[in-house]
Amino acid sequence: MLLAVANPEGRGYSFAIRHTRKKGANMIEIRHKDTGDVLETLEAETFVGADLREMRLNGANFRGADLSGANLELSDLIEADLSGATLRNAVLLGAHLNRANLAGADLTRARLGSEHPSRSAMLSGADLSSVNLEGADLRNAEIRQANLQGANLSGADLRGTDFYGSNLCHVTARKALFIRANLRETNLCGADLRDSHLNDANLVRASMHEADLSSVHQGGFTVINLANMEGADLRGANLRNVSAQDTNMRNADLRDADFSEAVLGGAILRRANVANADFNGVELASVTMEFANFSKARNAVIPAYKKNLR
Repeated sequence: MLLAVANPEGRGYSFAIRHTRKKGANMIEIRHKDTGDVLETLEAETFVGADLREMRLNGANFRGADLSGANLELSDLIEADLSGATLRNAVLLGAHLNRANLAGADLTRARLGSEHPSRSAMLSGADLSSVNLEGADLRNAEIRQANLQGANLSGADLRGTDFYGSNLCHVTARKALFIRANLRETNLCGADLRDSHLNDANLVRASMHEADLSSVHQGGFTVINLANMEGADLRGANLRNVSAQDTNMRNADLRDADFSEAVLGGAILRRANVANADFNGVELASVTMEFANFSKARNAVIPAYKKNLR
């Protein structure tokens, strides 16, 4: 049986799976997305739970395939087409997925990360738009300059993950762990980061316009302690009840941001633009605020000895 679709770009046919029989055994041929060349042959009836470790699958067509529970550890999947594929609980430790297309794929609880960076997956330049990575392990993964627009990262373990220059606009990342993650120059506009942990994360020059860092639970809070947010764009961001102790927000654009009831002990807001930002209920005694011009902020109670620094 042949499962095939015409190549939408008009370059012949691309075969994701070809079922054949050899000496009574069921075989699956994995083919290249463009040429149709056979890359690997697997003795199985399905990819579910399949052992695909250490295979050379660059450019493979897995579009819409069910790879639930499959083991792709250390496999080469550079420029592979995994769009719409199901990879729930799949193992992708050490896999090379640079420039792969995973748009709309389901990677719920997939394992792509490790405490050892050398064992983590590489997804730089990959298309991960609208992908479901809920609860996935992406520790120390390399996802530089990738497209994750609209992705679901809720509950994902992203400790130490390198997202440098990636597009995370409108991601949903509730209760995600971004501890020590590199989010430098990322686009997090409209991102839902409620109840997430961004301790010690690098957010230098990140765009977080209208991002939501509040809490979905009464009494809960998002943590960004020790994060480096120098020069970040937080215009209109919701930071109600956030814990941002010792966070660096030098030169950040905080116009119209809501810091109500936030904990900013030791935070650095030197030269930040706080015009129309709301600091209702915020203790500002230990905040570094030179040249931040808090006179244009709302509900900011400035200690008398700091008023000459505004």
